[in-house]
Amino acid sequence: MQPIKEPGFRQSVDLMFNRAVALMDLPPGLEEKIRVCNATYTVRFGVRLRGQIQTFTGYRSVHSEHMEPVKGGIRYALSVNQNEVEALAALMTYKCALVEAPFGGSKGGLCIDPREWDDHELEQITRRFAYELIKRDMINPAQNVPAPDMGTGEREMAWIADQYARMNTTDINSRACVTGKPLNAGGIAGRVEATGRGVQYALQEFFREPEDKKKAGLTGTLDGKRIIVQGLGNVGYHAALFLSTEDGARITGIIERDGALFNPDGLDVQAVHEWIVGHGGVTGFPDGQYVADGASVMEEECDILIPAAMEGVLNLDNAERIQAPLIVEAANGPITAGADEILRRKGAVIIPDLFANAGGVTVSYFEWVKNLGHIRFGRMQRRQEEARHQLIVDELERLSADSGVGWQLSPGFKQKYLRGAGELELVRSGLDDTMRTAYQSMRAVWHGRDDVGDLRTAAYLVAIDRVASSYRAKGL
Repeated sequence: MQPIKEPGFRQSVDLMFNRAVALMDLPPGLEEKIRVCNATYTVRFGVRLRGQIQTFTGYRSVHSEHMEPVKGGIRYALSVNQNEVEALAALMTYKCALVEAPFGGSKGGLCIDPREWDDHELEQITRRFAYELIKRDMINPAQNVPAPDMGTGEREMAWIADQYARMNTTDINSRACVTGKPLNAGGIAGRVEATGRGVQYALQEFFREPEDKKKAGLTGTLDGKRIIVQGLGNVGYHAALFLSTEDGARITGIIERDGALFNPDGLDVQAVHEWIVGHGGVTGFPDGQYVADGASVMEEECDILIPAAMEGVLNLDNAERIQAPLIVEAANGPITAGADEILRRKGAVIIPDLFANAGGVTVSYFEWVKNLGHIRFGRMQRRQEEARHQLIVDELERLSADSGVGWQLSPGFKQKYLRGAGELELVRSGLDDTMRTAYQSMRAVWHGRDDVGDLRTAAYLVAIDRVASSYRAKGL
């Protein structure tokens, strides 16, 4: 018997797109316009390192310019290729539309293992890559705004922003050319944790809906729920940390490159994270059972599975053995189209990537707005808020004293109530509101149409409809 051929990442995205547009009444021309990738720029550049010229290959793909600038991260990985970058750019288009961030979709990548190069070498490589993109307006505050992705972070974004400023010395908005920068280089509070925080808010909103929990066979709150996380990078770490420390969930499994840890009573996420930073993997961590075949831990019994690393980890090979009734796609494309079909048939509820991991682009949007506004959020109104709250507290205390009742405000209330919202609180508030609103827009389609049986199709329907409306407004 011939093995069933697994669709690639880009094919999976196209298949999921097709499943949604089959339920829409779009003109064929407009459907094709939304589907195709507008442009992909491939660059091969040399950098003199270690006594010789090293040649690197990079990509920047623009999927849709129904809104500009276009937005999407830059990843550093040996697996980077044109198909992957174009698939990720397409996901960015739908993701931005779903959470109503006013961007088109883009993505970039450099075929490199960042661990093979020291910091100075990486800076030279990054600056040269940025130079090649900037001179063609593939990085520009008004046209194309990258962000961190797998293998990149604040440091790389600061290098890119500085490179752009050097090449555009009179652009007052130069800091808005990338997001995900360090705070001292024009970044925004809460950006590093944003995608993981968004995963938490997505789950919280799901658990507010009794009907949705019932579809997944779950009850109650997140408190005590068993969660397995695949990938403890930036996204997986923050999602697991917040869900365990703030919502009372138990992280029973953590899967990394070199294996996995499993403990039915729950793992200390912070301790595991520190061990990985210090030792390069989970091997040797003293608490929990070590499993050499890490991927097998995804098949353990749990309430929620969070794939938070690479695409395609849930596929035709293992989908039948996955026991989690609720899967949250914290990574991009972790479930292939074939696995998606199997899991849905088994009754699993999947919170799709274009919603679940949209926290990063949402807070990137806030950072971009902050950079264009040239002022941090909360600077104008925070102390005025505190003064107004103080008036109320003072009046309550006066009334208590005058009436002789002698009641007192609850311990801690005064301090919490008087504290005006700073940038971090405003960012979290905006992210929470975005995730709630986007979930409800998906949910309305999921529950409101008999021909929509899952959240992914609902998410695509909402997103594609918004992209189509943008194109129509442009006269297409």
